[in-house]
Parts: sequence; C-alpha cells; structure tokens
Amino acid sequence: MLFEIVRRRKIWYVISLLVLIPGLISLFVQGLNLGIDFTGGNIFEVRFNKQVTVNELRNALSEYELQDSVIQQSGGNDYIIRTKELSLAESGKVVSGLKSKLGELTVMKNDQVGPTIGKELTRNALLALLVAFMLMLGYISWRFEFKQGVAALLALIHDVFVVTGIFSLFQLEVDSYFVAAILTIIGYSINDTIVIFDRIRENMLSRKKGQSLEELVNSSLWQTMARSINTVMTVIFVLLALFFLGGSTIKIFVLALLIGVFSGCYSSIFNASQIWVDLKLMEGNKKKAAA
Repeated sequence: MLFEIVRRRKIWYVISLLVLIPGLISLFVQGLNLGIDFTGGNIFEVRFNKQVTVNELRNALSEYELQDSVIQQSGGNDYIIRTKELSLAESGKVVSGLKSKLGELTVMKNDQVGPTIGKELTRNALLALLVAFMLMLGYISWRFEFKQGVAALLALIHDVFVVTGIFSLFQLEVDSYFVAAILTIIGYSINDTIVIFDRIRENMLSRKKGQSLEELVNSSLWQTMARSINTVMTVIFVLLALFFLGGSTIKIFVLALLIGVFSGCYSSIFNASQIWVDLKLMEGNKKKAAA
C-alpha cells in the first residue's frame, strides 16, 4: 500500500503557504537587499605587485566600512571589487589605503555603475522571467495539456517566491548572480515536473477500470520518486561542496541554488501534480453540474 500523497494535498498546500507567507510579508514590508548591480556603485579592478588573499583585502576594506563588498579574484594577483557608490575622493582614499596596507597596486579600472543601469537590469531580469514562464507554459500545453501547463507554472512561481522571500527575510544581498540562480532553479524544477507529468500521461493510457485520478497520480509519483530523490541529492552534494569550499564570492549564489533545488523538488512532487488533479476535478464537477 503506497502512502497517499495526492489525497493529503491540502497538507502540502498548507506547508507551502507557511513558507511563502512570511517571505511575501517581508517582501512588502522591507523589500530586497539590492546589490550594486541594481542600486549603483563602484567596480574596481586592481592588480597587486605581491600575493594578496581575499581575507587580507576584505580586512583592509573594513576600515572604510566596505567589508561587505563583493571581491572576486580574476587570476594571479588581479581582483575585481564591487563596492557601494563612492565619490572620487572616497575612491582615492580607498586605493591609497590598500596601497599602504597591502603594498603597491595598479588600478586597471574604476567604473561607477549608475542607478540607470540598475533599472535596466531589473527590467531585463523581470522580462527574462516572464519570457521563460510563457515559453514553458506554451511548451507544456502543447506537449501535454493546458491545465498541466498552468499547474507547472504555479509550481515555478512557488519556487521563485520561496527563494526571494527567504532572501528578503534574512536581507541577503540580491545581485545579477541571484537572477542567474533563479533562472537555473526554474530550469531544474520544470525538468522534474515534466518527468512526473510524462509518467502520468503514460499511466493514463493504461488506466485501470475504476481507478480514480488521485490513485493514478499517486502511483505515478511513487514510480518517479526514486529518480527525483536521486537527482536532487546528487545536485545538493555538489552545491554543498561549492558552498563550503567554493569561496565567499559565490556563497550567496550557491545558497540561492540550494534553497531553490529543495523548493523545486518539493513543488514538483507535492504541488504541481496535485494542482493539476484539483483542476481536473473542478472541470469534472462543472461538467456534472452542467449535465
């Protein structure tokens, strides 16, 4: 006797709401902690004459309250530093301070990213999400049926709001890497959902007489469960290795992926197919009422 996942779908909906609602409230109350890609700031590219570590560079920047800047080693002794917006005098003091603490350096680039670029990035990010959603809805509707497309889209929106809500709650910085993480999460989540929908379609063709839709979907979920768990665990092992060993530069990016992969696995198993079941049952009830 298989554990009834589909018949307990209200429980899974409640769990999703318990995760989503605090994040949505946080989004409305305090918003997101936008990085310089969205708000504007300075991007330094410097080359030191001697070997310098990221921790040494971050400690040197802390004197100017820039310890939270994004620091990326671009090869050898070259570093890219993303800071909040600085005036010409302030950026000159930062460069002089780095020279005095860490030795001679060459400033390869010192660009100021204005808020105009930030607005353009925000618009492009939202446009990319909208295009991705519409293309997926169209493909799934053509490959399966429109109701499954709607169910998959709602599950994807669930994943996006879970990640953005958690980032808002804990005020984790959101930058262009976050946008890349969201798009990656969408791709992962929809892949798992399509595998489940494909198994449901196969089972619909050989549906037993008297078998309810809930029983069929529940059986389909369990037939793909091992695949879903094995896939998500493989991805999580890699992401955990990157999170703990990959350096501070990609920590936030990997954290977004970790949250999204968990959410994507959950929504594929416990939300997408259940939403489709409810839509099909509603359709059946309307037909009975009309008859």
